[in-house]
Amino acid sequence: MNFDTLAEKSITGLELDHQECKSVLESCDAELMDLLAAAFRVRRRFCGMKVHIHVLTNARSGLCPEDCNYCSQSVISNADFDKYPLIDREALVAGAQRAKEAKARRFCIVTSGRSPSVQDLDQLTDAIREIKETVDIGICCSLGLLDGDQARRLREAGVEQLNHNLNTSERYYPEICSTHTYQDRVDTLEAARGAGLNLCTGAIFGQGETHDDIIDVSLALRRLDPQSVPVNFLHPIPGTPFEQVNYLTPGDCLRSLCLMRLLCPTQEIRVAGGREYHLRQLQPLALYPANSIFVSGYLTTPGQGYREAWQMIEDLGFEIEEHHEG
Repeated sequence: MNFDTLAEKSITGLELDHQECKSVLESCDAELMDLLAAAFRVRRRFCGMKVHIHVLTNARSGLCPEDCNYCSQSVISNADFDKYPLIDREALVAGAQRAKEAKARRFCIVTSGRSPSVQDLDQLTDAIREIKETVDIGICCSLGLLDGDQARRLREAGVEQLNHNLNTSERYYPEICSTHTYQDRVDTLEAARGAGLNLCTGAIFGQGETHDDIIDVSLALRRLDPQSVPVNFLHPIPGTPFEQVNYLTPGDCLRSLCLMRLLCPTQEIRVAGGREYHLRQLQPLALYPANSIFVSGYLTTPGQGYREAWQMIEDLGFEIEEHHEG
C-alpha cells in the first residue's frame, strides 16, 4: 500500500474505503515509519506543529451502577481504588488552576455514574462558573448519559465541550456493556450538539474487537464530525472483567492512531488512556498522528507528569498551544 496516496485522499476530504482502512491496520512493522510519515503529513497540514494538553479530574469516583467491562469504577469491578462522592466547588476550582499550571488547554471534569442528578448539575455548574471567571482554561465534561436540558445547563454555565465516547463498534458494544446501548451514547452526543456543545468522542481499542470493529467505529466517528477524538488503549486493571485482556503492541496502537488521523484529518486527536502502558518507549511517535495528550494521570491509573510531557513535546520540535479566551 502506498500510504502517501491515502494521505492525499485524506487531505482532499475523501473517506478511505474499508479495504484501505484494513491495509493501515494490517501493515507490517517494517512499514510503520512510512505510515507515520503519511499520517504526519495530514496532521501537519491541518494542525501544524501544535500539541494540546488536557488534564482530567475524577470528580466522583466509583459508586457506578453501569457494568462496563473495561472500567475499574463499574458495578462489577473489584478493583482497588479510592471511592468518593462528588468533590466540592473549591476542589474543582483548585484542580482547574493546577491544570492551567500544566499548560493544559482543557480541564476535563469526569464523574462516575449513569447520569448526573439535579443536585450534581447544580454543584457542577456553580463550580464551572467560578472556574470560567478565574482561570483561562477550556472546560470539557464527561458525566454519563445526558438529555438536551442537562446539556443546555452545562453550556450556559460555560462548558465548551462534552466527552462521551462511542468506545467500540455498534456490533461489538454488547460485549463490553449491557446496562446501556451504543444508541444511548449516540443519543447523548446528539443532545449535546443540539445544546451547542462541541463533541469529544472516541474509542477504546484492545478490548477483543476485530479490525473490522476498529474500522467501523473509526468511520462512525468520522461521520459524527466531532471536534475532538480521544483514542484510548485498554489498560487491563486487576479486578475488572478485562484484567487478562492484554495483547496490544506499540505498533498496533500507532497504526490505530494513524488510521484515526487519516479518517479524521482536521480533528484534535488525543492519544489518551493506556498511552504510557502500551506505547512505552515509543510514546513520542504518537504525536506524529495525534496532536493532543493527557498528562498527570487518568481516572484511576497514573500517567506521565506534565513536566516530562513538556520535555517530550519540546524534544520532538512541537509546541504547546494553551487555551486563550476569545
